[in-house]
Amino acid sequence: MSPVSPRVIIIGAGIVGANLADELAILGHTNTLVIEQGPLDIPGGSTSHAPGLVYSSNPSKSMTEFAQYTIKKLSSLIGADGTSSFLPVGGLEIATNEERLADLHRRAGWNRSYGVEAEVIDADECLKKFPMLAEGKVLGGLYTPGDGLALAAKGTQLVMERAKAAGVEFRDRTIVTDIEVSGGKVAAVICGEDRFEADIVVSCAGFWGPNIGKMVGTSIPLLPLGHQFVWTTPAPSLAGVNELPNGASRPILRYQDRDLYYREWGDRIGIGSYAHRPMPVDLDTLKSYRPEEITHERMPSSLDFTPEDFAAEWEATQELLPDLRNTQIQRGFNGIFSFTPDGGSLVGQSKEVDGFYAAEAVWVTHAPGIAKAVAELIATGTSTTDLSDCDLNRFEDMQTTKEYVSETSQQNFVEIYDVRHPLEPRTKPRAVRTSPFYSRQQALGAFFLEGTGWERPHWYEANAALLESLPEEWAAPERDAWSDKFHSPIAAVEAWKTRTAVAMFDMTPLKRVEVTGPGAGELLQGLTTANMLRAPGMVSYTLLLDAAGGITSDITVARLSDEVYQAGINSNVDVAYLNREAKKFNAANPGKWAAVRDITAGTSCIGLWGPLALDVMNKVTDDDMSNEGLKYFRTKQISIAGIPVTAMRLSYVGEFGWELYASADVSAKLWDVLFEAGQEQGIIAGGREAFNSMRLEKGFRSFGTDMTSEHEPEQAGLGFAVKAAKTVDFVGKSALAARAAAATKRLRCLTIDDGVSVVLGKEPVYVNGKASGYITSAAYGYTVRKPIAYAWLPLSVETGDSVQIEYFGQPIAATVVDDPLYDPQMDRLRGLSLASTAS
Repeated sequence: MSPVSPRVIIIGAGIVGANLADELAILGHTNTLVIEQGPLDIPGGSTSHAPGLVYSSNPSKSMTEFAQYTIKKLSSLIGADGTSSFLPVGGLEIATNEERLADLHRRAGWNRSYGVEAEVIDADECLKKFPMLAEGKVLGGLYTPGDGLALAAKGTQLVMERAKAAGVEFRDRTIVTDIEVSGGKVAAVICGEDRFEADIVVSCAGFWGPNIGKMVGTSIPLLPLGHQFVWTTPAPSLAGVNELPNGASRPILRYQDRDLYYREWGDRIGIGSYAHRPMPVDLDTLKSYRPEEITHERMPSSLDFTPEDFAAEWEATQELLPDLRNTQIQRGFNGIFSFTPDGGSLVGQSKEVDGFYAAEAVWVTHAPGIAKAVAELIATGTSTTDLSDCDLNRFEDMQTTKEYVSETSQQNFVEIYDVRHPLEPRTKPRAVRTSPFYSRQQALGAFFLEGTGWERPHWYEANAALLESLPEEWAAPERDAWSDKFHSPIAAVEAWKTRTAVAMFDMTPLKRVEVTGPGAGELLQGLTTANMLRAPGMVSYTLLLDAAGGITSDITVARLSDEVYQAGINSNVDVAYLNREAKKFNAANPGKWAAVRDITAGTSCIGLWGPLALDVMNKVTDDDMSNEGLKYFRTKQISIAGIPVTAMRLSYVGEFGWELYASADVSAKLWDVLFEAGQEQGIIAGGREAFNSMRLEKGFRSFGTDMTSEHEPEQAGLGFAVKAAKTVDFVGKSALAARAAAATKRLRCLTIDDGVSVVLGKEPVYVNGKASGYITSAAYGYTVRKPIAYAWLPLSVETGDSVQIEYFGQPIAATVVDDPLYDPQMDRLRGLSLASTAS
């Protein structure tokens, strides 16, 4: 690699840092320095003591891909003894109750959705695969033959050797004391008296990551927690089973009903427990060792064992594995691992400092895969695996506070093996972020779910009284117990009233930014797929792409005036991206500055939608809100009862109406004025369940669920958002043609044949008996009277084809249909059908 290539400094030589250096070298980048505070053979972090269990099962497609790459890479790393760094012994997750057994079928579905071999086996098969199990204790298990044990320390040493041979420099026994920043970019890493210049710095420091982040003013929201692990004395039934002292031949074992896991360790059993109380670690008081003092038994990440926290789990273990009654606990320790507010890893570039990256809260299971993704980010600007659900910048500011990180991370530790519904909200902290309408929603009996700290009404108990007048054809069928959780039949009422009368939806939690300045339009023009230089008053639905043509967000942009744009975006990741690009734009265009400001907290949004919405609006404003006064996808400033409002003629539910934006200080009055004015029209407040149903009926996509950077616009059904006439070379434009030509799958709409079964997402879809895709979004369609689902399926699948969805191990027949299912001619949205249909 040319010496003028960017100088990369990696902090931490554990399994993540070492693999990152290796992956960069594979891509031809060897101008890299890896700095490690401990000795390279025993860095002293989690890698040195990780038990090495690699399970692929994960609801996240990206995390599954990372695990699969870990297996592939470690299997290819062969030591001097001729053996690899991965033991493919398989994985076995057992169930001792019916709820867990059902969940194992769901987990098997995740695997098959993402191309991982898995099967649910009966109790007899479980005993054959793990003969130590007590007879009659286990009901069944999930067996994943490709999973197994990562020999993390061995694999890390091998990639270090390979990286060194390629020209990568490693320095151990070196402590980072500061990171120098100049002009908003990293400039150097300081280690005592030594200064190492850098263009890019990557923190792979593990649970020390927060301290590294502080050096550049970047929050690394993780909490180090103690986690118990023990080894038994030799078990009689394991005598002679494994040749190597730390070898294994039987599957790694999870006993999730008791928060325990097991692995063979020669003639002993290693046991890990999440059943104990959370044990947060204060980095400021954590005992430190000089590099020469670190041994396998004594290292910073290994705390003293607390036997009182393991007593009940040892008893449960001996009941599950009776042969261990003939053993004792030979040694135990409390190892430190990293937990985050949502349980995910922290990956990507800082929003505060250019050139500072993190790859933190990464477990051995995903380490080589995430290292590969970060290497791709550094070398090419994009990762081949979508990173949206582990992006460092995904959290809101309140989610990165010490108190929030501590409380939520400890809760995630406690719940790590729990059977959790995809809609199940956290129990605390709650009511952290509330819209100006919160007290009104409480008075209407709102049932709240939580997202990014916001309280979001899912339905309103006040609307239960309307169930008696709900037309029979609008009533949804009964659901199975799983899909019935966090569901209410009231959602049918709210969909009915939206489609036939008028409803108010609180859209405040949806993220929005203001982009201002003489260069605002030009900035957005270069980042989006639509024309941003249209006249003020125009609104555009558009996409943000990465350089490889993958979708990184779908956004709605309104030009409010010559130099003011308002964009509805998806998350804090978009805010970070827009700010970073604005900084680059301003540096290159001194006379055409642009500024990006998050206005979400200071504003509110009400979606007022339905065929009678205009009747309500005409009561509260003198502004012309008719089709002629404000056309579809247009915006203007209006006054509602003296309240300044930005009205946008948009609707995510597919009905005539507006998104109404107001300053937070006057928003409560806006709600009251609209709600009172709409009483004659039968106005109601509607929640997220009805909202989601109607958006799927209309075929509207949701970023992060229906499409990610893995997908390109055309096959995601969003080709219309890429304006062919746009001549500006926007980000990703040059890659689109090749990307579309290489596509093998397309997002398709399905309807469930039995008209009853509701799936929830991530289930595998079978085409001609083969798992060929997976569900993204799903809901019961109250207007179309049938369950709906969207799925990524092969291009060969055609409209009318029959497919099967695997739901808890059972097949559900579905049919591929054209979308949208509701109002395909757009008459409702365009206001061409405003006659009342209320009944």
